This record gives sequence, structure tokens and C-alpha cells, in this order.
Amino acid sequence: MNFSVNCIAIIGKLNNPLYIKNFSQSHQDLKYHYIAHTSIDIIEERISAAAKHTDQYLGLLYAMEDLAVFGYITNTRIKFILVISLADVIIKDQDMKNLFRRIHNAYVNLVSNPFYDPDSKKPIVSTRFEQAMREIAT
Repeated sequence: MNFSVNCIAIIGKLNNPLYIKNFSQSHQDLKYHYIAHTSIDIIEERISAAAKHTDQYLGLLYAMEDLAVFGYITNTRIKFILVISLADVIIKDQDMKNLFRRIHNAYVNLVSNPFYDPDSKKPIVSTRFEQAMREIAT
């Protein structure tokens, strides 16, 4: 991988932000909240357009300025959003799918905790999950 992950966002099934982490020093947190909320609309459009959408990886959702936004949705309608800094590199779908699988695995490990309520509207607070996201972003 020759690109950098600027932000990882996890959106709940009720379109509530569960986790939005800025790994970039060049943009403010508020920008990534805006990007995550904008991405929800695009993800919902793609899902409704393809009634029998079988692939969880949604691909490139949109690009803005120097950022590319990619999406992924789980079977339980949890949405993962990756914001990648665009440079003069080619981003392969397979690399993105692997990143999303790693995020999905970390989320499954989080939800497997008997003390975690997956239907909670509260943001994710877990040091193990935070560490996994940091490793994925670097």
C-alpha cells in the first residue's frame, strides 16, 4: 500500500456515528464528520438502487479535493467508511477490500464482547478497538 488512511468512520444501522477517527494532521475533525455524513446518503442510494446487492464492498463513493472516500456495509447494516489521501498512486480495489476486512474483523471482535451492546447508540469506547484501528491506518 502506497497511500495513507486519513480517517476511519463506523456508522450504525440507524445512521448514527459510532466511531470517527482522524489520522491526518492536515484536516480538522469536523471535515471528516461532514464526509462521513455525506457518505451515508451515497451508501443508502447505492443500496436502494441495487435491491439484491451481494457485495459488501461498495467501492469509491466519491472524491473531493485531495481525498477519496470508500464504503463498505455489513450484513447488519453497519457502514464502514475510509477516507484516503489522494496522491499520485493507484488504489487497487483488492487493497481496499483487505483494509475493510481488517476493520470488519476488529468490529466483530468488539461486538463479540458480552458487555458490549451492539444496539447502543453510544460511540465505541474500547482501547483494544482503538489500537486495531490505529494499526490499520498505519
